[in-house]
Order: sequence, then C-alpha cells, then structure tokens
Amino acid sequence: MMSRFAERASSAEDRIDPEAVAAVAKALGHPARIRIVRLLLERQSCIGGDIVGDIGLAQSTVSEHLRILKAAGIIQGEIERPRVCYALRPASLLPLAGLLEAIRDQTDPSSVADPGRCDAPQPTTAN
Repeated sequence: MMSRFAERASSAEDRIDPEAVAAVAKALGHPARIRIVRLLLERQSCIGGDIVGDIGLAQSTVSEHLRILKAAGIIQGEIERPRVCYALRPASLLPLAGLLEAIRDQTDPSSVADPGRCDAPQPTTAN
C-alpha cells in the first residue's frame, strides 16, 4: 500500500517534465536574472535600457542575461525602434512551479526532523 505522500509524488512526477524544469531552473540560476524577472513582474514590461539602470550591471552583461532568459522562453522581447521592450511570460515558469508545489505538498511539517540530527541509524565503527 502506497503512502499518501508517495501517491502525491507519483502523480506529480507524471505531470512534471524534468527537461522543462531543468531548463527554467538553469535560466533562473543567476541572481541578476532573478532580479530581472522580479523587475518585469513588478512592471509588466520594461525597456532594455531601464533594466540596465535598475539592475546596476554593464549593458553587455544585462544583454547576456536577457538573452538567456529569452532563449528559455521566460521573457519575450518586442522591438519598438530604437528600443526593445521586455515582458515576463509567466506560463513559462509553470514547470518549475509544478515541481515546487509537489515538494510543498509532500512536506509534512510534523515529520521535519531537527536539521542537526539524523533519525537514520548511524553506521557502527569497529574499534
């Protein structure tokens, strides 16, 4: 008989595409990219030059971070000569959100062990 946590894990695994989760997580794997996503979340859309000013990094560095986010489908850029206006694509984050929700749903607060202690049997050492 499967525990309720194992059942949830099993059904979550069926819905979660590991490659999609990994691609989104990799694209979000830098603090500057997280700041860009949060900025776009707050503003709905933003001109590339504004992002450079708000993030506080060199234009070429911000451009590289924007390129990575765009390649992963997390943001979209629309050319409005002479600028590019960027916007967040929230649906692109659903694979990662699904994994995080599955983890959250499996977490039983009463079963969280003291991080300084392991309940698993400890190996014995020969003296």
